[in-house]
Amino acid sequence: MDSYECTVCGYVYDPAKGDEKNQIPPGTAFEDLPDDWLCPLCLEGKEVFEKVS
Repeated sequence: MDSYECTVCGYVYDPAKGDEKNQIPPGTAFEDLPDDWLCPLCLEGKEVFEKVS
């Protein structure tokens, strides 16, 4: 699974870790995050994230 980085604050969503702050369990792919999921650091939406190469 690919990691995605917030282009606003630099937070990296790692699917192996999930997002504990937003109750997203480890193993959740970025594509499977809810549409209303927000970056836990800057509260921007999924649209500002880019795949980390």
